[in-house]
Amino acid sequence: MIITVTNTKGGVGKTTLVANLAGYLADLGKRVLCVDADIQPALSSYYPLKTEAPNGLRQLIFEASIENVVSQTTIPNLDLVYSDDPKGMLQNFILHTADGRQRLHYTLEQIQHDYDYILIDTQGAIGPLQESAIFAGDIILSPVRTDKVSATEFNRGTVRIVSEARVMASRLGMQIGMLYAILFGVSRTRDANLYAEALTRLFENQQYDQIRLLKTRIPDTAAYRTAASAQRPVHTIDMHTRGKTPCALEIMSSLAAELFPVPPPPSQGIS
Repeated sequence: MIITVTNTKGGVGKTTLVANLAGYLADLGKRVLCVDADIQPALSSYYPLKTEAPNGLRQLIFEASIENVVSQTTIPNLDLVYSDDPKGMLQNFILHTADGRQRLHYTLEQIQHDYDYILIDTQGAIGPLQESAIFAGDIILSPVRTDKVSATEFNRGTVRIVSEARVMASRLGMQIGMLYAILFGVSRTRDANLYAEALTRLFENQQYDQIRLLKTRIPDTAAYRTAASAQRPVHTIDMHTRGKTPCALEIMSSLAAELFPVPPPPSQGIS
């Protein structure tokens, strides 16, 4: 299964979400691959590398090849295709190549059987690389912060680009997965609660096609920042609930249960 994490606004928590969901799934014994499709390669350095492959995202898309693109992180069961496109050359290549937007999808199909889950991190902007990641996703997951700007951009930007990609994909005989929104970085302030309630009502009252708001919410707690600094999955350092805010272990478990109610078959492993 391929999960594309996207939002047309930057700084909403995409990389944090990818890294920690991937870390949690890997800890369950699932074979997980992260693909860093952001020209600002934060995910590529989120966890230390055990072995670094000669190639990364450019090989995956330019050459449509999986040869020597998989690096191993120090997290057991968690591999990475790192971002190596700091000048954004892939954007132009995808735009001017006939099968550009489908190429990531086709290339990941070559390696998908080796993994239970592939998670793609994307940049916070609309462009061909982001669109290609949306084309590749069996599930589209979008973190949304509980403030006016983020809520507006999600509705105006993310929902629109996924809807447009869905139309384009249907013309190419492809299918784009369900779009799931998750409230991210929810603080305990009055304003945050008001926007969280407003977003919940919006999804309840609108007949969105293939868009769902997850019940799981990711709070604004120091644990996620501490885990990033320590280069560890957050559920391994925040394992016990104190007070009213669920711990990270409970949150990651809840998120995985919502997204993957039926677990995939065991991986065959990487040959």
